[in-house]
Amino acid sequence: MKKFLSEFKTFAMRGNVLDLAVGVVIGGAFGKITTSIVNDLIMPIISILTGGINFSDWKIVLKHAVLDAEGAVTNPEVAITFGNTIAVILDFIIIAFAVFCLVKGVNKLHDLKKKEEEEAPAAPPAEPEPSKEELLLTEIRDLLKTK
Repeated sequence: MKKFLSEFKTFAMRGNVLDLAVGVVIGGAFGKITTSIVNDLIMPIISILTGGINFSDWKIVLKHAVLDAEGAVTNPEVAITFGNTIAVILDFIIIAFAVFCLVKGVNKLHDLKKKEEEEAPAAPPAEPEPSKEELLLTEIRDLLKTK
């Protein structure tokens, strides 16, 4: 059991897992923002364009509700509500577009960095060190010059 917990700790403390956790938290917050944009900004505009229909009320009634003599519901309505589904689809499209733009931007930055690395002049190759024999011969030459 200790080995299992130790392996889990090693796994959980890796940089990639922490990055993923941060991404999930930020993604959740971003999802809330896009849901608000869709529900509070886009859907009212669509409702106005469609004649003031409340988008969340769009549904196909399969069986109407049954009321008793006093007006209380005895059998509830059975309906396919698709207005909220359309809002969720718009939500997804906005998030997918934002992620696409983010990935496209990151890829462009990688391409620019790679291009800069390719254009940068390569360092000239270092001259090889002279062998012991060459060093000895150079020393002898220098001694002969001084005499």
